[in-house]
Amino acid sequence: MIEAAAQPLAPTLDAIRLFLHVAGATVWVGGMFVMMGLQPTARTLGPEAPKSLARAFSRLAWPAFALLIITGFWNLAAVNLSDQSNTWQAVFGVKMVMVILTGVGTFLHQRATTKAGLAIWGSVAGLAAVVALFLGILIAG
Repeated sequence: MIEAAAQPLAPTLDAIRLFLHVAGATVWVGGMFVMMGLQPTARTLGPEAPKSLARAFSRLAWPAFALLIITGFWNLAAVNLSDQSNTWQAVFGVKMVMVILTGVGTFLHQRATTKAGLAIWGSVAGLAAVVALFLGILIAG
């Protein structure tokens, strides 16, 4: 039996689009988990350490969020909405609400001046990010 010559793997535009979207989510959502895990240690380094880490993370996180928004629109353009079920469209709508909520929650978390505000808005942002991630996986099929 003669095997066919191996075909070189070339990334498609769809693969590049999805890779960029997942890379953005990795930084945005994964970074939130990392920052949450670093906070106890950061507090032992001094009162300004958590804020310094947060500012450093934000220089990576906001561009990643922008990448998510841009590739999200690109993903949407690649889908014919009229071909999607009502359930798919409903899940997509909830995902969009979660995307907005994670962005707004993060914005308010960065501007919070009290421990309660930091905790509440950080929790809203993180929970919305995780839900948006899960819903994204559901609608990707």
